[in-house]
Amino acid sequence: MNEQLLSETFVELADNLVADFDLIDFLRLLTDRCVDMLDVTAAGVLLADRDGELRVMAASDEQVRLLELFQLQSDEGPCLECFHTGAPVTVADLSSRTDRWPRFTEAAGLCGFGAVQAVPMRLRDEVIGALNLFRAAPGPFDPLGASIAQALADVATISLLQQRSTQRSTVLNEQLQTALNSRVLIEQAKGKLAERRNIDMEQAFSALRGYARAHNRRLSDVARAFVDNSEPLIGLSA
Repeated sequence: MNEQLLSETFVELADNLVADFDLIDFLRLLTDRCVDMLDVTAAGVLLADRDGELRVMAASDEQVRLLELFQLQSDEGPCLECFHTGAPVTVADLSSRTDRWPRFTEAAGLCGFGAVQAVPMRLRDEVIGALNLFRAAPGPFDPLGASIAQALADVATISLLQQRSTQRSTVLNEQLQTALNSRVLIEQAKGKLAERRNIDMEQAFSALRGYARAHNRRLSDVARAFVDNSEPLIGLSA
């Protein structure tokens, strides 16, 4: 365990929200750091929108993003169960849960995942989503890693809910809806850049994200400019 990286991550998650923060980039930081620090292959985040419907908001790679989408479309899986119950769901061997989530376990196996751990993003009785950790090889999850994952999810949740109590729900819903709209633009930009450069979708996302950070801009604004060709993006559009 990289203790320095862990400490830095907690600070970033707790101090990353400003008036105009980028929610998608914030959640992608969460998934990336889980993969960097914990014994997992991939990670994803599901958040509820204003109507209480779960949406895929971040994923450490394209494979897990597609699996999370499939889980929502098929309306079954450990991550949905975690959100609805507000309790962690750990499956050391997904092949043993074919009776419980037949479509999900089959899809997870095809994606190369053998184990999953979902931890709730909750504060007291309010559950806003789930942080989902996937591992290629089946086997038990490390208890310390599980505790760290829950702590990261807790810090991220508190950060998301740190608005004034009278405005919290309204502000959070607006942020989530804006992020959902931005996600569509980002996916369009990823596809366009991947085709233009003949690279995969994850490389395209990294290029867009890197450009946004290098130029101190919101990821969604860069995606919109790239999709619309509304301004030159030197080094990205070439």
